[in-house]
Amino acid sequence: MKKGLILIALVFAANASFAQSSPLEISGSGDLYYKYDFSKTANIPTSFASDQNSVSLGMIDIALKKTTGKASFVGEISFGPRGQFQSILNSDGTYDELGANSFHIQNLYATYAATDKLSFTAGFMGTFIGYEVISPLGNYNYSTSYLFTNGPFQNAGVKVNYAISDKVGIMVGAFNDAWNAYTADSLKGLNAVGAQLSFTPTDKISAYLNFMDGSVSGTIVDLTASFQVSDKFKLGLNAADFSNEGDVGYTGAALYPSYAITENFGLGLRGEYFDYKEGSGDTSFTAFTLSANLKAGGLTIIPELRLDNASDEVFVDSDLLATKNAAQFAVGVVYGF
Repeated sequence: MKKGLILIALVFAANASFAQSSPLEISGSGDLYYKYDFSKTANIPTSFASDQNSVSLGMIDIALKKTTGKASFVGEISFGPRGQFQSILNSDGTYDELGANSFHIQNLYATYAATDKLSFTAGFMGTFIGYEVISPLGNYNYSTSYLFTNGPFQNAGVKVNYAISDKVGIMVGAFNDAWNAYTADSLKGLNAVGAQLSFTPTDKISAYLNFMDGSVSGTIVDLTASFQVSDKFKLGLNAADFSNEGDVGYTGAALYPSYAITENFGLGLRGEYFDYKEGSGDTSFTAFTLSANLKAGGLTIIPELRLDNASDEVFVDSDLLATKNAAQFAVGVVYGF
């Protein structure tokens, strides 16, 4: 009888343990693109979609997530230019398409939820700063902004999240001395501090005020917000100021209005103003990108037209002469699963 009771208790314990463990979640995306710059050469210096007059690869991205009890783990890897040498540094701190780049990790971190309000996370994480992300699934436009290109992509470190209420949250953390680095300078270590204040008054409005400061990484203050104005109209906002020694840095802002014409077709515009500070060249840019999103199941086709204007002659025209203007057409093909 005693052995039977013990066996029953073990069965119930095993079932309870199993119930606390969620199934392994697998998600990801694959993308490719065609881009044609009207100068007939690669011209606009923002991230990704850089090949001229070519059907080219973006990346294939695979993310894994597992939760067991109060602990969860996220691992995300990518292969291809967008997720590899164009966004992840080599061990010597350079981007090199032909070199020994083998660091394809986008995210690798673990989280412990101590309570419903308090959690701790450690690892290599996609940055909390900015509106756009590396994965094209998270962006309305296929090409990226100047704010995205010049901001951090990843931050390695530890952070604490606390939900002050169901509408307000705060995050504070200590991060590696430099952006995008999975190892820190041994003399400096976790000498960058970061914080985020989140505000979601309704399910249609969200805003995040972000801050990071470090002796190597510099100081960045960033605001992102999203407003679901109606069932069809959405407005996004990103504004940032970054500074480092020698008056290096930038200031910029971008608006992201989009309108869902039908369930499977919509139009979105990104309007951006970006200004490099004196130590970074003192050139400013105004850029407008009009994109359509055509959806069929997990597939999204993104044709877009982009027009950039600079305060200095930093672009070239079709005769390879210096000019202040640049224009390109692109089609991104993205499949998410």
